[in-house]
Amino acid sequence: MILRIARKELLDLSRDGRFRVLSALVLVVSVVSLAAGWKTYTDLAAQHRTAQQATRDQWLNQPKKNPHSAAHYGVYAFKPASQMAMVDTGIDPYVGVAVWLEAHKQNEMKYRPAQDRTAVQRFGSMNGAEVLQVLVPLFIVLMAFSAFAGEREQGTLRQLLSVGARPRDLALGKALGIAGGLGLILLPATVLCVVALALSTGEGLLADDPWRVVALGAVYLVYFALVTALALWVSAWASSSRLALVVLLTFWFANSVVASRVVSDLAAWLHPTPSAVEFQKALEADLNNEQEMEERLERKREALLKQYNVASVDALPIAFSGVSLQEGEEHGNEVFDKHFGALFDQYDRQNRVFQWSAIAAPMLATRGLSMGLSGTDFGQHRHFITAAESYRRDIQRTLNGDIAKNQKAGQVYMAGRELWDQVPPFTYEPPPAGWVLRQYSLALLVLGAWLVGAVALMMRAATTALVD
Repeated sequence: MILRIARKELLDLSRDGRFRVLSALVLVVSVVSLAAGWKTYTDLAAQHRTAQQATRDQWLNQPKKNPHSAAHYGVYAFKPASQMAMVDTGIDPYVGVAVWLEAHKQNEMKYRPAQDRTAVQRFGSMNGAEVLQVLVPLFIVLMAFSAFAGEREQGTLRQLLSVGARPRDLALGKALGIAGGLGLILLPATVLCVVALALSTGEGLLADDPWRVVALGAVYLVYFALVTALALWVSAWASSSRLALVVLLTFWFANSVVASRVVSDLAAWLHPTPSAVEFQKALEADLNNEQEMEERLERKREALLKQYNVASVDALPIAFSGVSLQEGEEHGNEVFDKHFGALFDQYDRQNRVFQWSAIAAPMLATRGLSMGLSGTDFGQHRHFITAAESYRRDIQRTLNGDIAKNQKAGQVYMAGRELWDQVPPFTYEPPPAGWVLRQYSLALLVLGAWLVGAVALMMRAATTALVD
């Protein structure tokens, strides 16, 4: 009976002019956004590979110089482009793609793609995630609002019930029919997406962790299922199809358009972050604390004199200048960890607000999971920054250690290719899908609760409102 009802529902949808127009619109926008995302990803990935190799060659081919001069010469670390960014760009266009690694500084990310866009491009850009999170739910609403209310108005609903169709079978059949209609427009785009991802997985995020695609697909299926269940519940509850449409469009607008902006302002109010000027001022105040630095150097000097059992720095078997430089780095590292850590923690708290707010708007949970599984959320941006900063600190330890080992009193010490080779190329391994899902465990829980609640409401409406 359920399959018969589903076939009838799908047949009715296919005959509906609204369905054909909306299907064509959603399919075209989906394919275009996917093609644009694929082109952007392939171009960006090629540029990153070229730039990373260029900065490596530049580092290795620098002439002989003092290692500390090489530390200021520095290198770039480029954030690898995620294949899934062709579906969901997340925050990547706004946070930069590379960071300059040099002595004494933890620099911010540079080269934000959004800065290079024209006003028209910023207005008109739409990626696959926005299609899935905004247009597809609208499609479901427009196809499902009259599923029960319309048949009640036409008098056909009572006929269906009179021939032995149970209310619950009717609800499940209609849900399955709408899912079939949705599948007709999403299947071509899904196939193209899988092909595009398969062609780009020679290296990178998906080559290491294809489970991200599976998890992302499951998240969107859950989201579409709960929107369908909610739409059918409202259609069964409403006294007319017009009322059902108004209620569902209000929900769609609040969930897909309003919620994100409201919660963004709420998160910023609950967990404010300093302005760029305030942050830099506080950072430099701690970095320029000369008294603390002098005390640190004095403790290190006394420890070395005791360790080597000598009376003066000049008698040490190592160059204290290299040790002093490294102590300055360690002092700076503590300051950077303090200030950047506090800033990033605030961003994490803001993200938590978004996850909790999904109780009122399930799209927020879906959006967070989509960015996370696509590797384009703040959590993985922070993961990359941490890895790049760790690499910068390793470079400084290597160079300052070489100075401490080889610098002689009264000598102008110069190092060459042998030392540069000791610094390995920068490599980055993104976290696995399991790490992402743990970061969004609350969002998963809320999304699952929405699905259970929506299905329960739909089934309850099928057994009460329809019978009445």
